[in-house]
Amino acid sequence: MTAPKPSSTPPISLGDNRPALEQISAFVTEAGDWVSSHLNQIIVAAIAGSIIIAALYGAKLFGMWLCRPGKVPSRWPEVIGRALAKTRFWFMVAVAGQVIVWLGRAPVDVSAPVNAIFIIAAVLQAAIWVRSLILGMVTIRAEETDPNGSLQSAVGLIRLLVTVVVMILAAIVILANLGVDVTGLVAGLGIGGIAIGLAAQGIFSDLFAALSILFDKPFRKGDTIRWDTTTGTVEAIGLKSSRVRALSGEEIIISNANLLGKELRNFARVETRRHTQLLSLVYRTSPEQCAKLGDIVTPLVNAVEGCTFIRCGLETFAASSLDFTLIYDIEAEDPDEILGCKNKVNIAILEAFASQGIAFAYPTQTTYTAAPDGTLVMPYAPSSPANIVQRQK
Repeated sequence: MTAPKPSSTPPISLGDNRPALEQISAFVTEAGDWVSSHLNQIIVAAIAGSIIIAALYGAKLFGMWLCRPGKVPSRWPEVIGRALAKTRFWFMVAVAGQVIVWLGRAPVDVSAPVNAIFIIAAVLQAAIWVRSLILGMVTIRAEETDPNGSLQSAVGLIRLLVTVVVMILAAIVILANLGVDVTGLVAGLGIGGIAIGLAAQGIFSDLFAALSILFDKPFRKGDTIRWDTTTGTVEAIGLKSSRVRALSGEEIIISNANLLGKELRNFARVETRRHTQLLSLVYRTSPEQCAKLGDIVTPLVNAVEGCTFIRCGLETFAASSLDFTLIYDIEAEDPDEILGCKNKVNIAILEAFASQGIAFAYPTQTTYTAAPDGTLVMPYAPSSPANIVQRQK
């Protein structure tokens, strides 16, 4: 077996200025000489290439199995399976060809075009895998944020943008690896991107806000949120704006960028709600009754399912009442369920206070009306005998 004959001509590439017929002739001649002189090495390399094709095809079949119809959804394994299932046969052949020319020590005129084909195939296959993984991740986030699919318009635009960006990057990488100077192309794309970004600044701002909602998930469809003085339930999350149904009934449409720029309170994420209840009692309530008030209300609160007593005590002496503060936690998210718990606790307190003679206070004000002679006038008190004697005098 003889060593490969070095080539006296430059390698075949995009920068090769030789005529096409001359390049083809050189390729055929070198390939014939290489096969005749390295047949054993080529056979071994072909076997290795076949094994690689089988392994890649097995990975493709495994990916198809991961995302097969009827399988229980498993999120990330399914996303990876979809990416593997998109392994193309031409990529397998390109990898096998690259292995054959490498192990077979092919001459330059033979290896150069094979290398170029491998670079193109590998970059395009990598772009397909990356696109599939990114879109799979976006789809998962969209389904978690909005299971009813109102974000499909946003996902469709994201799919288009991801496809365009990935393919442009793939084209640049291919050209750079084939010896093409891409400096001017990259600069032109950068300037064009800046111009488009400035022209559509508002649109892209809302688009990236929609992406933030997808991935950061500050709220989902159906959550009750509050910003500024507005409280409502999220009905739809769109590409540019979100729709919130206010508690008063009207629909509020607000841009995603403006909404995320505010301080949001998501009431759907609260596992327990701490409720503070003011109990105002009349001043004639005895100290003994005030001392045991906490012992009275503790079992009443804990008896309601989902409610946990925290504390209760006399907080202040108000103008018309003794003000006690009752604090307890409610383990619920639904507003109707929360109101039901409060209702049960309040009714139980009313029944217990009524049975023990504890009265609630209400604002009162006493006005004393006197006659010209200084005596009190009805209706506050009937005239006493002393008042009658005083009037007779």
